[in-house]
Order: sequence, then structure tokens, then C-alpha cells
Amino acid sequence: MSKVSKTDWKRVVKMADDEIDTSDIPELDEHFFKNAKLVVPLKQPVTLRLDADVLEWFKSQGQGYQTRINNLLRRYMESQQSQR
Repeated sequence: MSKVSKTDWKRVVKMADDEIDTSDIPELDEHFFKNAKLVVPLKQPVTLRLDADVLEWFKSQGQGYQTRINNLLRRYMESQQSQR
């Protein structure tokens, strides 16, 4: 996956808010915010033994490799919970 953005950011920065097409994004109304919950799971440092090639592959993807590992573990956990 390429890390290089193909977005013309200089053009985007110069755009006024009313020039941005948001027709495919529903507006968030009071109902949304009334029912919205902010969930920030507590992070806990651990020592985890991983195969060297697995760890190296995640690190080669760039900054944030621990977050990516956590996200994959979370998806696996959620898929296992939904099967029960």
C-alpha cells in the first residue's frame, strides 16, 4: 500500500467550506449526539513474545505498528465474541 497521498492538498486547503461536496455524508443532528458515547479503552503495557519476522513486518509498515497489532487483535476478539 502506498503511503503517498494523491490528494491535491494545496487545492483542498484553499477551498471554502461551501465548496466541499458533503452530499454523500449525512449531517450529524442532535439525535446522534444525544445517543453518542465516547469509548476510550484503557491501554495496558504488556510484554508479548512475537515471531521476529511478524514483528519486523509490522514495523516495516511504518509508525503505529503497535496500534495496528492491537486493531487486528481487537477484530479477532470481536469476531470470536459474535460467534458465541
